[in-house]
Amino acid sequence: MPKTDTATSKLERHGLTDKQLRAIFRNMLSQRDLDNRGFQLNRQGKVPFALGSEGHEALQAGAAMAFARGKDLLAPYYRDLGLALGIGLSPYEIMLSIFARAADHNGGRQFPNHYSSKKAGLLSFSSILAAHIPHAVGVAYAFKYRHEGDRAVLVTCGDGTTSEGEWHESINFAAIHKLPIVFLVENNEWAISTPLGKQMAQPEIWKRAAGYGLPGKRFNGFDPIETYAAVHDAMQRARSGEGPTLLEGMCYRFLAHSTDDNDMTYRTKEEVVAHRKNDPVPRFEALLVAHGILSPAEVEALKKDVMRECNDATDAAEAQPYPQASDLYTHVYEGAWQPWQ
Repeated sequence: MPKTDTATSKLERHGLTDKQLRAIFRNMLSQRDLDNRGFQLNRQGKVPFALGSEGHEALQAGAAMAFARGKDLLAPYYRDLGLALGIGLSPYEIMLSIFARAADHNGGRQFPNHYSSKKAGLLSFSSILAAHIPHAVGVAYAFKYRHEGDRAVLVTCGDGTTSEGEWHESINFAAIHKLPIVFLVENNEWAISTPLGKQMAQPEIWKRAAGYGLPGKRFNGFDPIETYAAVHDAMQRARSGEGPTLLEGMCYRFLAHSTDDNDMTYRTKEEVVAHRKNDPVPRFEALLVAHGILSPAEVEALKKDVMRECNDATDAAEAQPYPQASDLYTHVYEGAWQPWQ
């Protein structure tokens, strides 16, 4: 990645205001704190499982800024904490999911980090890789069928998901029908323990777009502004009736796949440390300070406020009750819960 002198180079904003740039940075800080908190709670025995998005902060915060709240729909995957935050979920709602409390949008039923919110336009999803993508395409088809031309779907996945059949089937169908949807691949170079080179012979996923008759683009997912520009243009294209786009954002997964994973069995500490030079959080902080969008004092105040919010959300969510056993079959079957009656 080429180095730039942030103090002297011109900042290419792609239309983003100072307020939006600060909001992107706050999202990135919140992701980092909530990620760490999930892993800490797991090690303390308070939650059974947690996933991390560390390394994806810029990609997700930038993409979320291109999402039209109240109109668009997001079909995320399990590493999309920053996108969930960016489209309207609060840290408290995130922690309710991690703690699996009754007040969670899913009633404490879903896996941790599997968010959903009808109000926010956040589609519920499954851990099964690519299973959510046909659902996202179905929503896009409904938008087109209803002539809701100002709406689009943003569906995300990791690089490993692009090896699944549903991914191909979904893109092929969306391309044929010119549906208002953007396929965003967050390429962090690892499909759990499988490196990119052992997943596919052609590692540049965006190039597959040509085979479907779609435009494709790869961008630097460590840069939230570049990410915003790519996703914004693709979403605008989708809303205007021009059909889908395949985007590939390059990033890196700094943490283990999950709290159940030991990533040192398939990669080295030295490799992870080498990628840390591209850590998007301090890089974006330096950019904002260099261009006078935030002062060092404002950065420190913001970090303290984000940590306070994380602590408050953790305490408030942990204090909530678990779901009642009597609610086990609620929202599962129509009428009587016994399926044989």
